[in-house]
Amino acid sequence: MKINYQLLVVVLLLIGTSVAGCISQTSTDSSSQAPQVTVYPASENSAAYEYTSDETFAGAGTSEIYLSERKTITNVDISMEADNAFRTVDEITVMATAAGGYVSGSSVYDPYYSDTSRQEGYITVRIPAENYTAFVRDVEKLGEVNSKSITGTDVTEEYIDMEARLNNLLKQEKRLTEILNISTTVEEVLSVEKELERVRGEIDSLTGRLQYLNNIIDFATINIRVTEPTPITHSWGMRDALSSSVQGFVSTVRAMVILVGYLLPILIVLSTLVAILLVIRRRKQ
Repeated sequence: MKINYQLLVVVLLLIGTSVAGCISQTSTDSSSQAPQVTVYPASENSAAYEYTSDETFAGAGTSEIYLSERKTITNVDISMEADNAFRTVDEITVMATAAGGYVSGSSVYDPYYSDTSRQEGYITVRIPAENYTAFVRDVEKLGEVNSKSITGTDVTEEYIDMEARLNNLLKQEKRLTEILNISTTVEEVLSVEKELERVRGEIDSLTGRLQYLNNIIDFATINIRVTEPTPITHSWGMRDALSSSVQGFVSTVRAMVILVGYLLPILIVLSTLVAILLVIRRRKQ
């Protein structure tokens, strides 16, 4: 009975020793895999420290980055006719707000080159990408569409590349911050701070570019031109002829006024030069 107890104690001691050895080996492996910050002494013609470059941080998995959806910039151009351009532009403004978008610019005016009282309107709206198709269908119901074009620019590759570069720069910033914290001389601190400033400048630039891309990707840009239809006349009597003559005369006078407005500054300058030349000539005589 005593022999059995002794054997049991020996076996338990052996098991305990084996477990302790495994735990020690695991701890050693973990500590060997911990990130190390390598500091290199500064030479006369080199920076105070060296650190891992962009290419080192960019892992082999960068090319395997996939997005669940493509990154596309959508632009829509519509030209349409409506009975009242001013009212139609107002209706499009209300529709854009209801669709979760906004108006980035609009105008309604009377074309000076037209001999009728037709108005023209232009409006540019930004609509969430997921809502722009339904929005375009609703706009088409406001009048007769003469032309429509939809273009999409795929920026997925550029977007992925910029995200990868930004991640690499953020890792560089972290590494440089660690090196800065263990710097001991003024020369070392200045050298690391200079490199850290450069990296942070690139981070700010890439962050701004990504924010811009996200904005134009998330919102489709829709440009709409609204014109009023040409009035249809069915009679060719004296009244219509007189009306056409009056409209032609008014258009001619308007064109002449505009021409005089353009030429007046030139005529003033030329008159001044001629007067100066005459005064000089009289003095010489």
